[in-house]
Amino acid sequence: MITEVFTANQLKKEAPVFGQLSFDDHEQVVFCQDKDTGLKAIIGVHNTILGPALGGTRMYDYATEWDALNDVLRLSRGMTYKAAITGLNLGGGKAVIIGDPKKIKTPELMKRFGKFVHTLGGTYYTAEDVGMETSDMDTVREVTPYVTGISEAKGGAGNPSPVTAYGVYMGMKAATKFAYGTDGLEGKRILVQGIGHVGEELVRLTSEEGANVVISDINQERLTEVSSKYGADIYRGDDLYAETADIYAPCALGATVNNDTIDKLKVKVIAGAANNQLANENIHGSLLQKKGIVYAPDFLINAGGIINVYAEIEGYGRDQIIAKTQNIYDTTLDILNKAKATNMTTNAAAISIAEDRITAGKNKQ
Repeated sequence: MITEVFTANQLKKEAPVFGQLSFDDHEQVVFCQDKDTGLKAIIGVHNTILGPALGGTRMYDYATEWDALNDVLRLSRGMTYKAAITGLNLGGGKAVIIGDPKKIKTPELMKRFGKFVHTLGGTYYTAEDVGMETSDMDTVREVTPYVTGISEAKGGAGNPSPVTAYGVYMGMKAATKFAYGTDGLEGKRILVQGIGHVGEELVRLTSEEGANVVISDINQERLTEVSSKYGADIYRGDDLYAETADIYAPCALGATVNNDTIDKLKVKVIAGAANNQLANENIHGSLLQKKGIVYAPDFLINAGGIINVYAEIEGYGRDQIIAKTQNIYDTTLDILNKAKATNMTTNAAAISIAEDRITAGKNKQ
């Protein structure tokens, strides 16, 4: 398993795909372009041993195409482990569309993207992610059945964000129990970075339990809105990472635990919704372990979304969605205890369990 991640400039010096350390033995990487709609997209299929690859489509205005490629490779790999550790019969995949969703997203672009997904014949199922809405998945569904997270009105499981947030909440409570001896969040100071759909729901859940929630986001209008709805404090300082708190919950983009931030962190627990929170799994996972910070692996605790959309494929109902998501609490505690007993990082312990399941699936083929 390869865990080092290249920067965009380093990637340029390597072979376009196979030479990237982020590649990590992906089965397929598909580059999609359509001049008429302006679509530029990349689909990464990491692993399909346990089932078809499932992962959301992220639309983001990447600085370079190299950044987009690196992101889709890391995200699709994370989806493999997310599905495996959650016990779902799915593989890992992800897609990115390059561009600002507020400027270039159109129904025609989404349909053209859906046609590219359709050419993979069910190897990859797409879903909602950053820059996407349930309505976009409904549009994609007009041209391919290989999409999940469609609206409930059209027979789908609906927006996965609330379930994703609930899983993060369960994982956060488990990590809090491991760190403090009790899973109660009342009175705990929680820094929530990023208040999109998932972040806002996490603010609601933790605030209702009596936590002292501090919110941070680049969108000032959202900050005001969420603060007024849930009584959360808006962070107005210069460096969120240097704030003293009990829990840091990264819910925006990944790699916020990195060389620049890790020495500043003054928290006991990291538990958030963002994917790939550790810029380098080996280095930063070990540094967190040495600092005594309990890290709840992101690909485990943010798995509520994939549990929700998988229901559309397997046909199970709301009660099973919630039950499977609640189980994230027990799985998180198991992993944290395994990491302590074996002197592994929590991320490595989680990956080892996921890889054991993938290996078992491969041996059955």
